[in-house]
Amino acid sequence: MERVEATSELQSRLSSLSFSSFPGITSKQCDSRPLDRLQNTDLSQSFTQLKNQANMDETKEDSGQRSEGNEEAPAEPAPGEGGEENNSAGNCQPSAEMKAQMPPLNPPTTWTSAAMKELKAKLRTEKDSVVTVYRGDIMTVHVPTVPEAKKVCWEFATDGYDIGFGIYFDWTPVTNRSITVHISESSDDEDEEEELEGPVSNGDVEKGSKTQTNSSLAEILPVYRQDSHLSVHGGSHDFPGEGTYLLKFDNSYSLWRNKTLYYRVYYSA
Repeated sequence: MERVEATSELQSRLSSLSFSSFPGITSKQCDSRPLDRLQNTDLSQSFTQLKNQANMDETKEDSGQRSEGNEEAPAEPAPGEGGEENNSAGNCQPSAEMKAQMPPLNPPTTWTSAAMKELKAKLRTEKDSVVTVYRGDIMTVHVPTVPEAKKVCWEFATDGYDIGFGIYFDWTPVTNRSITVHISESSDDEDEEEELEGPVSNGDVEKGSKTQTNSSLAEILPVYRQDSHLSVHGGSHDFPGEGTYLLKFDNSYSLWRNKTLYYRVYYSA
């Protein structure tokens, strides 16, 4: 009898504990189910709900961390948008890119004349218009463009033998408006071209000048041997822009003969 009362009291306490722990369960539901089934079923459901809730919280937390990581990640500059590294790399690009930006040069206007005596007689009276280009030498006349003119003109003749002649244009901005003359031996001229223009292939004056690879230097007329001892050779070229003309009188191919050169260079509007 005492055991039955103790069991009844224990069941009453367990029943009250289930009601307080799971308020959503009505007394009707508890009365219709055994106590052990009530506790096993409801506790397992509660643990399942708590586990699902924890998983949902972890999922939200992970998604929040991903979004924060995306916001903090720096945006990479698009190609060509002008980042500092891209600009510095662009400034260090080889000169071929600069060369590609230069406008093409028009060919010069050239002519010949039989009035050699008249030209030579006139140039003999002018200072520095008659010079000797020694064997193996190259004489380069630097003629800068000037705002007052639109073209450069030239005339020349020689005594007894021919001479090589060619014209180039240097796009470097002009800092000196004076016409200057530079005379060098062929080896010195080649060394200077290698320093300024990079590697060049040696050429024959009779076949044309060697290729110029300097980014700022453009060829207008290749160096060819001209029969300037038979007729006056002249020509002109319209300014393509600001820069300096290089008129080359080439006697580098001659091993024994010096050449007497009569020449003049002038501007025309």
